Amino acid sequence: MSQVILILGGARSGKSTQAQALADGLSERVLYVAPAIAFDDDMRRRIEAHRLSRPQAWRTLESPRDLATPLSDAMDGVDVVLLDCLTLWVSNVLMEDPGFSFEGGKDFGLLQERLLEESEKVLAMARERDITLIAVSNEVGMGVVPPYASGGVFRDLLGRVNQLWAARADEVYLMVAGVPLRVKA
Repeated sequence: MSQVILILGGARSGKSTQAQALADGLSERVLYVAPAIAFDDDMRRRIEAHRLSRPQAWRTLESPRDLATPLSDAMDGVDVVLLDCLTLWVSNVLMEDPGFSFEGGKDFGLLQERLLEESEKVLAMARERDITLIAVSNEVGMGVVPPYASGGVFRDLLGRVNQLWAARADEVYLMVAGVPLRVKA
């Protein structure tokens, strides 16, 4: 039976560890979707640490900006899809937008529509294929309001994406210091 699980939390809250433990407990046939881009040494180290923490039997799909089409082609033969994380995906899509600037002032309504439509496609695919989909994302609504325009745009876009995923999810967890708090069952 298909199931959608969303795991939210702040930086270093244990989101990925919890998601991997859930996926590992459900099946050995896991597809790990990694939208990360190794743009500097720190990110390269983080990507490698994530890679080493996953069971070797898991398949990996690296897809930084497009999710639905690559996932459609890669979902065959898996029981669980682990998407880690929505935060990086939204950031990558935002940064590639030709109208994006750090000064702000642009209407990002079309970009928000794109992100929400892509999310709906991925969620529908998981339901149609009877797959458990676990998504990880940063909770961005509890921090300070970013003092710069680009941070505000990112926070707003990710916040809307998180809301959609939480509304469609069967279960939602908020990670606090490594402890999963069930928000929605």
